[in-house]
Amino acid sequence: MNTNTASIIVFGLALLSSFHLCRAVTAEEWRSRTIYQVFTDRFAVANGTVAKPCDPAKGQYCGGTWQGIIDKLDYIQNLGFSAIWISPITAQVPQNTPDYSSYHGYWQQNLFELNPHFGTVADLQALSDALHTREMYLMVDVVVNHFAWDGPYQQINYTQFDPFNDEKYFHPYCLIEDYTDANDTVIQDCWLGDDAVTLPDLRTEDKDIIDNFTSWIKGLVANFTVDGLRIDSALNVDPAFFSDFVPASGVFATGEVMNGIASVACVYQRTIGSFLNYPVYYPLIQAFESPTGSIGQLADQINGIKTTCDDPTTLASFSENHDVPRFASTTDDMSLAKNVLTYTLLTDGIPIVYQGQEQHLSGNGTPYNREAIWPTDYNTSSPLYTFIQTLNQIRSQAVSSLVNYTTYNNYVVYQDLHVLAMRKGYNGSQVITVLNNFGVYGTTYTLPLTDTGFTAAMQVTELLGCTNITIGPSNNLEVSMGQGLPKVFYPTQLLAGSGMCGTMKNVTTTSGFVSPGAPPSSSSTASAPSKTPLGLAASVAVPKWFHVSLGTLAAALLQFWLPWWGLEIQVVD
Repeated sequence: MNTNTASIIVFGLALLSSFHLCRAVTAEEWRSRTIYQVFTDRFAVANGTVAKPCDPAKGQYCGGTWQGIIDKLDYIQNLGFSAIWISPITAQVPQNTPDYSSYHGYWQQNLFELNPHFGTVADLQALSDALHTREMYLMVDVVVNHFAWDGPYQQINYTQFDPFNDEKYFHPYCLIEDYTDANDTVIQDCWLGDDAVTLPDLRTEDKDIIDNFTSWIKGLVANFTVDGLRIDSALNVDPAFFSDFVPASGVFATGEVMNGIASVACVYQRTIGSFLNYPVYYPLIQAFESPTGSIGQLADQINGIKTTCDDPTTLASFSENHDVPRFASTTDDMSLAKNVLTYTLLTDGIPIVYQGQEQHLSGNGTPYNREAIWPTDYNTSSPLYTFIQTLNQIRSQAVSSLVNYTTYNNYVVYQDLHVLAMRKGYNGSQVITVLNNFGVYGTTYTLPLTDTGFTAAMQVTELLGCTNITIGPSNNLEVSMGQGLPKVFYPTQLLAGSGMCGTMKNVTTTSGFVSPGAPPSSSSTASAPSKTPLGLAASVAVPKWFHVSLGTLAAALLQFWLPWWGLEIQVVD
């Protein structure tokens, strides 16, 4: 064996000895996923624990935990989701306040301790393991804009914060009072919150802040095998901060940029890579909240964001979350709800569905939109649960069978006062989605669509009703409208092996729509220490013995193999 070959082997063994069970998950991989947003405190209590009544208006901890999520992963995965986003995990303001408790996770005080209400280090590691056993991803919500204090700004004891334990790490006090006309300096440097619970605003433009956060996020991602980040209050942070923070994490991130102006929001994509698509969210809700909604404004924004943002296919598509009113608080019309969900899951980007949306919960804004979902008994037969199952299956089939489906820009092929038709996918493999805001009492009529890309004599299947249609001689797709229901069309020949609409299902399935298995049991009994070095999370997911064993194995192999090849190890002083 020549010297070059031996060098390659030595290098490979050296890599093995320093191997870490952590891999960067890219935007391309996340594009193929759909995300279920878990509001940790309100999703599930652990099996064997009695779930108590939870009044969201009282703003108290209700008992949801990471172990509770593990015990209900079947519920999420059977819906068709292949990733979850969980609430922030860090230690919070511990006491009750005039603004209630920190059940939501956005009032952190210590980056290096976990929120004990949600569980232990072992519980969080077990959740990560359980997800990855199912080939699902874990997205963790993180807060980099601020810390929190129970009381007015004059009373803040900065020594209670970790690691930013001095006033010098924060911008001078000023409240953001009006978002509509505030400039970037006010938005990024002034404080969120109020005088009851103040949220000191971090100087994220300073190098020591950046260095602390990049070290911390490396540890968090590695120690809990995190696959993605949702960054809270990203709009309130200097965008340049994320140029260091996101690459340091090594994973995909999406930011909360709660602004409906595309030119403002798209700036953050350049440094984060993605953001929650509020520019489309606002006209989406307005279009479908009633038959008088504006389809035109939604169509304009769909087209506009493609020219304003670098890549709409990495943005996060949503229609509910914990910061906005539930759609059902606007209207209880089930057909309109189905149209909104169809758009959310079949448009460009990475779809997110908020817990309880599948149960048609109707909380009208914060805190009422943060209901516990255990009173629904996790009903897997509810109309929207089964509807979301179908939409996830449609998207999963398109992603797995079509080339570059996730990177193809969705575009509008038809619109009128009440109807919006969209196309995603190349000729012969496109998905045509037809939405409307007529509502459940919508009349029955036939809508001919001509710009779908389907050709004469081609057979397509309407996937929500499982009816086959043959394209007419003029390349028209005849859409049977009625009861305000959405329609989704797909080439029939591509359904083979999908199990959809009466076809046989292949044994091999895509991640996120697999038969659920039992979550693994955790043998770890570690608890979080009171303090850990900066840059390391509270525990290490890959135990020390694993690294030592690999190093020992590598050394033994070198000692055995190199003499056999006629080589020797030289130690250089």
